[in-house]
Amino acid sequence: MDKAKNVEEYIAMQRAAIASNPECGTSHYNLAVALIGQKNFDEAEKELNDAIGCSPSLAEAYVQLGGICLQRGDLDGCLYYNTQAINSRAGFSEGYGNIGFIHLQKGDFDKAVAALKKAIIYNSNFLQAYTTLANAYLMQNLIIESIAANLKAIEIEPNFAVAHNNLAIAYMQNDQFDKAIEHCDIAVKLGYAVAPEIIKELELHR
Repeated sequence: MDKAKNVEEYIAMQRAAIASNPECGTSHYNLAVALIGQKNFDEAEKELNDAIGCSPSLAEAYVQLGGICLQRGDLDGCLYYNTQAINSRAGFSEGYGNIGFIHLQKGDFDKAVAALKKAIIYNSNFLQAYTTLANAYLMQNLIIESIAANLKAIEIEPNFAVAHNNLAIAYMQNDQFDKAIEHCDIAVKLGYAVAPEIIKELELHR
């Protein structure tokens, strides 16, 4: 198939593919993702449900439905669809990562950590899962564990600014100010908007 020149053309191509083969879950899914890009969530939701109807094991479609719920502020809906995702495909790391994130938003740290650890077991390079896990540890004041998870994140992606910012906070809380300053400076250099109070606090230790 020829490559689409723009989103509108891509959407038209997916609609044509569905018209000629309505049972193709992938075409419904591809159309839904494009519609989400246009913030057309209602039609995207319909297409995702059609995709699942055609391909019940299409875990990514459940994740996208969860994302739409999150857009609407529906944490329980997001949790439901990501649970469906991991039930439809064993070892689906993205689903576990999202479940961990939702539990963290709900303040259920134990469930968050358990899900995020599973996400990492199924995908040892899951950058976002390490970062969310680090945040879960930090919120529980498990500073050493938080540092370890963030260090793993920058081992995977050395220029991941979020992890450098989080390391600055964790090291600062652990009174390791030299390391906090080092990671704060890297985060700033990478364009991350480090909180002014952290920069101010670390100025006292330079």
